[in-house]
Amino acid sequence: MAAVEPFPTRVIVVIEDERSIATAVAARLRSEGFAVEIAADGPGGVDTCERVRPDLVVLDLMLPGLDGLEVCRRIQAVRPVPVLMLTARDAEAEVIAGLAVGADDYMTKPFSARELVARVHAILRRVERRAAAPAASIRIAEVELDSQTRRVTADEREVHLTRTEFDLLAYLAEQPGRVSSREELLEQVWGYEIPSGGRTIDSHVASLRRKLGADIVRTVHGVGYAVGADR
Repeated sequence: MAAVEPFPTRVIVVIEDERSIATAVAARLRSEGFAVEIAADGPGGVDTCERVRPDLVVLDLMLPGLDGLEVCRRIQAVRPVPVLMLTARDAEAEVIAGLAVGADDYMTKPFSARELVARVHAILRRVERRAAAPAASIRIAEVELDSQTRRVTADEREVHLTRTEFDLLAYLAEQPGRVSSREELLEQVWGYEIPSGGRTIDSHVASLRRKLGADIVRTVHGVGYAVGADR
């Protein structure tokens, strides 16, 4: 009988200048079976990502040398990689800036290691789901989403969406007019359910509106979000 090949160990790069946080995050991720590399500054983080080609990056926003936004831009320019951004600041503009340059999700310090691990697993599940998704094209007024190429055009102009922005808009657009609660979106798009996750959704919706127009996603107060006709 032929030997069964083991699943390859997934590699995560933690880019964090606070040593105690980096060490604790790395230890928890290693206990989950991940291989972990640590970088303590922006340039070192970029170099480490180029060297090991990680499956996911845990990235602090405030770093010496290069800030997290520039690090995210540089590693995404080389190859698309999922990014979980860490920030000690809670300003919406800074969070949206991180999402706009390719971060998939964010967490505000202080955070629990258990929640971080849950989000890492959820992001990786979403990446697998995207790879297996059938090709389809979805149209919302003048906006068109191509699920095979993951390209988005608005009025025939290509618009860059991050992976998570695309997934969120596609999920809502596949059910035009239907209102999805934040809890549903966390479960179906992000893959986890935690009370603080609602702010993540709100930040992504704000980013979609900034890129595609204020009317692209409709807020149904007290319920959630919808795309398409008001029913």
